[in-house]
Amino acid sequence: MASLGENRYGKSRVRVMKVIRNETHHEMKEWNVCVLLHGDFETCFTTGDNSKILPTDTMKNTVYYLARESSAAALEVFATELVAFLLADNPQVSKASVEIEEKSWKAMLIDGQPHATTYQLGGPELQTAEVVQQRGEAAQISSGIDGLVILKTTRSAFTGYIKNAQTTLPESTDRIFGTRATVVWEYLEKPNDYAAIRALALETLLKVFAEHDSLSVQHTLYDMGKAMLAAVPQLARVKLTMPNLHCNLVDLSRFGQTNPNQIFVPIDEPHGYIEAVIER
Repeated sequence: MASLGENRYGKSRVRVMKVIRNETHHEMKEWNVCVLLHGDFETCFTTGDNSKILPTDTMKNTVYYLARESSAAALEVFATELVAFLLADNPQVSKASVEIEEKSWKAMLIDGQPHATTYQLGGPELQTAEVVQQRGEAAQISSGIDGLVILKTTRSAFTGYIKNAQTTLPESTDRIFGTRATVVWEYLEKPNDYAAIRALALETLLKVFAEHDSLSVQHTLYDMGKAMLAAVPQLARVKLTMPNLHCNLVDLSRFGQTNPNQIFVPIDEPHGYIEAVIER
C-alpha cells in the first residue's frame, strides 16, 4: 500500500528585470525568482485530477504581473508581497515560499560620478532572500549573500591539528585564506529598511575577515558571525558557509629557486567545507 508523503511544486528560475524610468535617472533590478507551493494537491498525484493545481506557467506570469504593480525596491519586500498574493488567491494552498536572487548591478562611474542610465555588473555574489508563510501565520523572512569571493594574503594560520599516518599537510603560520562564502541571516522582527541592514551586515563581515588574525577558517567564521550580531541588533542568527579555497605553495627547489611565500597554485577542488550557525 502506497501513500503520498510531503510534496510541493512550483516554478524555478523565473528571470525578471525591472527598470524604473525616473526623469533624472533610471533604477534597475535583475531578479531570479523561485516559487514553491504546499497544499491540497493529493488527487493530482493519485488520480490525475488537476482541479486544484495552479499552473507553474501562471506562477511565472504572476511574478511579471506583480513586478509591474509593486513599488518594492528590496527583494525581501517583493518576496513577501508575492507570497501574500499567492495565498490570498489560492485557498487550496497551505504554505507558500519565494526565493529570490539579485545580481549586483551598480550604476557605472563616469568621471567619478554614477551614470544615470548605465550599469556595470559588480562581483559574482548574489543578494538573496527567502520568504516562507504558512496560512494564518506570520511570514518568516531571511536574507543573505551567496557566492561572496574574498581572499587575504596574510594573517591566516593553521597549526596544532591532529596528525596521523595519512597527514601530509604542513603546518602554516602565514597562509593565503580564500573562500566563496554564503551568508544567511534571520530576523528577530521585521525590519523597516532591509537595504540598510544588508549593507551593515556586509560591511561588518568584510571588516572582520580583513582584520582578523585567523587561526582557522572556523575561528574567523565564528568571529564574523558574532560581529554581525553585535553590529545589527535586528538579527536573530547568522548561518555562514565558507569553503576553504586552497592556494598551494609551489615547490621551486627543482629549479634552484626559493619560494618565500610568493608563488601558489589556486585550486577549487577538493576544498575544505566549514559551516556554522551563530545565534544570539
